[in-house]
Order: sequence, then C-alpha cells, then structure tokens
Amino acid sequence: MVGRLGRRIRGFVGCFVWFCLISMKSVDLVYEVYGGDNDYPLIILHGFLASSRNWRTVAKRLSADYLVYVLDMRNHGASPHSEQMDYPEMAYDIVCFMDQLGLQNAHVLGHSMGGKIAMWLALHHPHRVKNLMVADIAPVNYKHSFDEMIQSLKQLPLDQITNRKNAELYLAEAIPDTAFRQFLLQNLLLKDGCYCWRINLDIIQKTAHSIVDFPEYSTQHYSDKVLFIAGERSTYIDPEAVFKSFPRAKIVTIPDTGHWLYVEAPDEFCQIINTWLKGE
Repeated sequence: MVGRLGRRIRGFVGCFVWFCLISMKSVDLVYEVYGGDNDYPLIILHGFLASSRNWRTVAKRLSADYLVYVLDMRNHGASPHSEQMDYPEMAYDIVCFMDQLGLQNAHVLGHSMGGKIAMWLALHHPHRVKNLMVADIAPVNYKHSFDEMIQSLKQLPLDQITNRKNAELYLAEAIPDTAFRQFLLQNLLLKDGCYCWRINLDIIQKTAHSIVDFPEYSTQHYSDKVLFIAGERSTYIDPEAVFKSFPRAKIVTIPDTGHWLYVEAPDEFCQIINTWLKGE
C-alpha cells in the first residue's frame, strides 16, 4: 500500500514538473565563449545585476583547459528581457541553451544568483551537469532585500548624467561601497549621446524577491559530488542547508575574501576550480 502510494506521489510530482516545463518560455541567452572547440564545456553563470563581462578574467584563465561559455542570464547583460524571472525558468534557459548548442552535459559553475540557478539545474536536470561548482551561496531563502538599492538606481537622474563619475557621485550616499557602486554602474550605457540602463529596473525590482528566495523542492537532493567555494568574510554559505540538499558536498574557503571572491582572489579561485575538475 505504502509502495503504491509512493509511486503515485512520484508520478504526480513528475507530471507536475513536466507541466511546469512545457508552460515555461525560454529566453535565447547571449553568451561569450573562450577556448578550443575540442575542450570539454564549462558553463559559467553570473550573479544578480552582473553579466558575462564580470567573468572575463576567470573565463580566459579556465579556457586553457575547457571550452568556457559565459552566459548573460535573462534580464541581464545583452540577453533579452522577460517579465518572468525565477530559478526554475532561468534553469530552463540553461537547458534550452545546451540543447541549441548540442551539449549533452557540461561542467557548471555559478556565483550567487548563478549558483542558485546551477543548483536548481542539478536538482531537476542532474544528467545535464557533469560537475557542479557553487560560489558563495546556499540553497536557502535569505532575509536581505534589494529594494532600497534598486530604488536608488531608478532615481538616478539620467538626463543630468554627463559621465560615469557623475553617476557615482549621485549614488555615493545611497550606495557607500565604492566597489559595489562601480559594479552596479557597469549596467549604465551611453547610447546616442545619452545614458540609459542596460537592465529593465522595473522588472528587476518586481522579481528581486524571487532571487533572494530559493523555491521549495520537497526532499529532493543531488547525489553527486559538489564543490562549494566560500569567502572567509562572507556569511552566505549555510553548511547545514548545503549538506541537506547536496550530501556529498565539499566546502572550500578562500582566506581574506568576501562575497566577490572570484574578483578578490582570481588566482586562488581558478586553482580551486582546476584542482576540483581534474580530480586532484
């Protein structure tokens, strides 16, 4: 009786997942590629309000051994905008991207938001992931909010901005961290003599809660090995949540780094990735 009920529940869950997939509409992601065609593919997924350009240094170094695809996620970089943005949909974008390029599976590396996308991909499409690597994020709902930061970007008087330094000064009070301010301003474009946002801030604001959260996925877990890389000064990694969903996870910490560990310590970061992928 219990076995029959279990099969029915699994069948219902399978049908539900199938229904969700066919109801999704993927976005054709823009990407940069580095390395030789004969190398094994490595897909890199950036974080919230970042883009492929933030990963060029790391991608070029890793391209010595891998065919590296650095994607712009939906509503980021040069990829199309969509009113819908959550982890199941963004993971489905990756599946469709791989299908379009004929990639049966690939190594997948994600940071922050990209790490959550990578985790959802592995949990629901495990056969598409050869090696999973997650940088400074965990499969949990965080309590922080992006509302004030996004609102400060929306209030930037674009018609009065004459250069990026000018924009920085406007945002200095609302966003005091200089490095983070400069990171956000990479989304500011000069087009036809006027500054504009590359990203749609209205969509970003409306969907930001989905980025802070991580969808419920029952007791599902990923059975293969997973590498989690943490910044020593960061508090994003939650070991209990990590091992609950990824029981064979290994957590490696890079000393004296925060959440942007791949920028602060690119040499150590790439060395950890290469060591993991080569099984050393």
